[in-house]
Formats: sequence, structure tokens, C-alpha cells
Amino acid sequence: MAKKQTMGEVENAPVDIYDASKITVLEGLEAVRKRPGMYIGSTDIRGLHQLVFEVVDNAIDEALAGVCDLIKVTINEDNIVTVEDNGRGIPVDIHAQTGKSALEVVMTKLHAGAKFGQGGYKVASGLHGVGVSAVNALSEWFEATVRRDGQVFRQKYARGVPKTEVKVVGKYPKDERTGTVQRFYPDKQIFKAIDYKFDVLAQRFREMAFLTRGLTISFKDERDGRAMTFYFEGGITSFVRYLNKNRNPLHAPFMVSRQVNGSQVEVAIQYTDVYGESTYSFANNINTVDGGTHLTGFRTALTRTLNDYARKANVLKENDANLTGDDVREGLTAIVSVKLQEPQFESQTKAKLGNAELKTQVDSVVTESFSQFLEEHSKEAKEIIQKCLTTARAREAARQARDLVIRKSALESTSLPGKLADCSDKDSDRSELYIVEGDSAGGSAKQGRDRKFQAILPLRGKIMNVEKARLDKMLQNEEIRAMITAIGTGVGNGFELKNLRYNRIIIMTDADVDGSHIRTLLLTFFFRYMEGLIEHGHLYIAQPPLYKVKSGKNEEYIFDDKDLDAWKKKNRSDKFDLQRYKGLGEMNPEQLWETTMNPENRTMLQVSLEDAAEADRTFDMLMGSEVAPRKRFIQTHAKNVRNLDV
Repeated sequence: MAKKQTMGEVENAPVDIYDASKITVLEGLEAVRKRPGMYIGSTDIRGLHQLVFEVVDNAIDEALAGVCDLIKVTINEDNIVTVEDNGRGIPVDIHAQTGKSALEVVMTKLHAGAKFGQGGYKVASGLHGVGVSAVNALSEWFEATVRRDGQVFRQKYARGVPKTEVKVVGKYPKDERTGTVQRFYPDKQIFKAIDYKFDVLAQRFREMAFLTRGLTISFKDERDGRAMTFYFEGGITSFVRYLNKNRNPLHAPFMVSRQVNGSQVEVAIQYTDVYGESTYSFANNINTVDGGTHLTGFRTALTRTLNDYARKANVLKENDANLTGDDVREGLTAIVSVKLQEPQFESQTKAKLGNAELKTQVDSVVTESFSQFLEEHSKEAKEIIQKCLTTARAREAARQARDLVIRKSALESTSLPGKLADCSDKDSDRSELYIVEGDSAGGSAKQGRDRKFQAILPLRGKIMNVEKARLDKMLQNEEIRAMITAIGTGVGNGFELKNLRYNRIIIMTDADVDGSHIRTLLLTFFFRYMEGLIEHGHLYIAQPPLYKVKSGKNEEYIFDDKDLDAWKKKNRSDKFDLQRYKGLGEMNPEQLWETTMNPENRTMLQVSLEDAAEADRTFDMLMGSEVAPRKRFIQTHAKNVRNLDV
């Protein structure tokens, strides 16, 4: 939904005094530059994006406090990031504990912020108080500008050290809102590359806007002119509709929002006709990817409520077994969002919520409200229950099929698939498995590999599209069973990373349309049933060359059309022979080793999971049963295709 962007007043804004007395200091800043990964996760592109998220999170906290309704994020042509909000503005008066301006304290001291004392924020996502100071420490330069008390204040920093005092640099019009503008440039001494990805940032901003009803987030990338604005009047109900855009829902979304003992509990639920589950939990707008007490409370309430309704409606008879959690979650799309004053996260990464009281609070809210929904919508309730019963029958069939796959230990050589050419090294930390398209390429890979640490599993043709099949049907597929057995971790709820037989799982397919399709089918399988491989960085995609260029006595392998164009421009006067590889099988074993499998020469892409909710929606669009969304995607992106094999 579109909304006019203004710096107007926020309705019902709290009147709490927000000044230097609200800022509490716990310790200094030095460790951030020594161990940046402890504070932002990594120094690769994920850490680079985390810098932006940390600054935006502070602005989100102002929105959660009811004093901000607009956040603007801009990346300019030089990769300088600007984050502006129309909140109260960081306090600039003297902080009694340090004798310095509160702005300088916030920007240069770890664990300094308004989230430890009383009255600054009732709810905050940046609870540890290290976010913006860590960004400052890891930036080549940082500039903070504050509008409050009728004046504009500014301070500049370099790698976390103040370079100026907090100065008054002007005044702002009376009709203009207070707020904070923060500009920074990441430190090249810390980060491997300064290259922000628009889509990754946009996905996170969209998510934040879904979770903060009434907030507008405006995002502009001046490097290529792309811009997006996010505003969702429906909040998490809109979030559920967005995730289910390419699915067939069984009912309109159910949503409840309720205050319980100081905590805000919001839950949105909608069942669809798909076979997977899409449930995402948040605490103070932070995506708790490992769940926690709020997710446990939700799942307990959902299972109990549906069982109670099924028995009351006489769908489940006296001697029938209860529906399990797996039964009631197939086809479920749900958002569980809680906002609380004192969240207890496992670490600065905030992957799991630990507050014991949230389990009971979410449980009671969902039980009462969802029970009422089922009573008042009997037709939709029956459809949901019937889907759960169908899932229960399929679950038993899947259990029997799964037992056939994992009955023997994957660590015993006798249980491994016959087509697998295993490596001699049994240390999983040093070994890797190539999943190869076709017997021809598999033969070349087996001959060209280093037998000590490289295993080869050839696949015959295209595997089943798991997006359109239940687990029991999937486990009857010979190629999928061979992969599961070789990898050793099991699938779905039975996935155990500790049983992984190879440190790297590498997908190696042809560089053509069929190869791309097979690669997508494999990625869909791993995302849906072995997501832990992606989360922990064990899944890779091999990058075989597309061309071989021979000019005189020189031979050179080229991996894509962009590199070929660059080579032609560089060697305009040279005569050359160009060979295009349509398949891996066209390369002899020595060529395949040298270009694609030799660790000293090869290039591989590590598969990562930047945004689970967006990945979920994308796989559903590309591999699901609905044709129209896939057709729209192809029509939109067809102009970007350079070569198409037919």
C-alpha cells in the first residue's frame, strides 16, 4: 500500500523525557576492530550488510517507541550509506557518568544506550547497545547529525575515534521533525569488498516494515537508480499474504494481537495446499532463526487447539491417535512476532529467544483466539482438519519409506549406494562429495578426481521436483534416496548435521539450460529437506568453464559470456579458436580436474541463506504448482538472458 512520505507527527507519541540521563555505559570500544566477527558476524558481504541493519535497527527502535514513522536509507555512488529517521534524535546533552555529550557516548562506547536503564525504550531490538558503536568502529569514517531542541548537532569520527566535538551546525524549521541522520563508509582494512546488494537489503527492509505497522521505509540506491518504498497497513497479515502469493490458501488469514503482562503478542496464520511449512518467528523485530520459547508456545497451542476441535467435531474418534505437530504444520504459513521489555537472547546474533514467560503467554493467546476462529469458521476449520488428517496418513507412509533409506548407518560402507565412488579419507572435515549430472560427466569426474578426499555421486537425469511431492513420494525416488544415504544426515525433522559424511557437498552440472534446471531441482531439495547444510556453509555449486579459447600456443578457459567479451576486447588483434562446452562430459578427466575440481584452480559458489522467508517464496514461485507467477517471472527477466540452449 502506498503512503505519502512526510515528517509529520506520530499519533499518540509517548511523552517520556529522553535525555542524557537515560544513557548507561558498561565498557569501551577496543575489541570491535580486533574481533569484528563477534559483533557483526563476519567481515564478508554478510557483515557488510549487517552494518546497515545495525544502524536501521536503532531507527526501528524509535518506531517501536511510537516516535518515528519514516526511515530513509540511501546508498550513493561511492557506497556511502545514509540512514535518516524522524525520531526524537540521539540526546546531545552532557552525560553525567562520563562528562561527555551523550551522542559521543552512544557512538564510541560499547554497551552504551538507552536500553539498559529505565524510560529510554520500553521495547528495543538493539538490546546489547553495541550496534551503532560497532558500526562506527568498523567504518573508515562516520558522521552523526541530530535534529532536536531546535538545533542541528553534528560529530565526525574515524574508525570509532571522535575527530570533532559535538557542534551546533545550524537550526531546522519549526515545522520539521526531530530526528537523526547517520552517514558512514565501511573500513577497507576490515572488509574484503565494499559492494552492497540491493535485493538483500530490500528484503530485510520489507520484513521490518511488515513487522512494524504504520512505518514507512524508503530505500534508494544511487549507484543504479533503483528505489523501493515499503509500507504495510496490515502488518503481519500482509506478511502472510505476501508469502502465500503463489499458493492456494484454504482460508483468509487469521490474526491476533494482544498485550499480556507487558508483552505484545502478534500471530498470523494461513493454511495453503502446499506440503511444506513456512513459519517465521520474531522478537522485537529480530528474526529468531533458531526459534525459542515464543515459537514453542505457538506450536504447542496450535497442535492442542486443532486436536481439541477435531475431537469436539467428532472427526477424531475416541480410539484415534492425536494429530502430531508435523501433521498440523504441513501447508502452514505463520508469523509469530513478540515485543517485550527484557528479551533474553542466546548471543549478539539473537538467533533464539529464551524468556520462559513467553511460552505461556503465546500459548494462551493462540489457544483462546484460534479456538474461537475455528468455532466461528466451521467450513474453513473442516478443510484444515482434513488436510491434517491426510498429512497424518502420509506421515506413516513416509516413516516406512524413511526407514528403508536410513535403516543402516550411513557411516558403514555396506549401506552406501552402489553408484557412489567414495573417497579413501574417512575424515569428514577433509572430504567432499560431488553430485554430478549424468553418467558421462560422472565417469570423467571419477577419473579426474583426487581419490583421497573427493567422492563422486552421478545422478541419472532430473530428480523429482520435491516442491510438488510429499515426503513419502520423495523417498521412493532412487536418485534422492542415493543422495540422502551418501550424505548421511537424514532429512526433514530427522536431519542431524553431526552425521554429515562430507564437509563440502558440491553440485556440478552442465553450463546449459538442462544443467540449470537440474541444479535448481537439487537446490530446492536441499532447501526444503537439508536446510542445515546451507545454514552451516556446507553446500557449494561448481563453476565449470563455458569456453576454451586457443590463440597460437596459448589456451585459456573462460567461465561465462561476460569474461569472453572482456577477453575479446583485450585480444582484438589475435586470431583464436573458440570451443564451447555444452556439457561436462565433453571435457576429458584432466581438463575437468584442472578447471573445476582442483582446489588450487577451481572457482565455487557457496550457497548461503540471506533471507529464509524470501527464499521460501522464490522456491515456491519457481518450483510450485502455480504457473502464472512463474510465467510472470520469466517474462520479467527474459531480457537478461544472454544465451539460451534449445
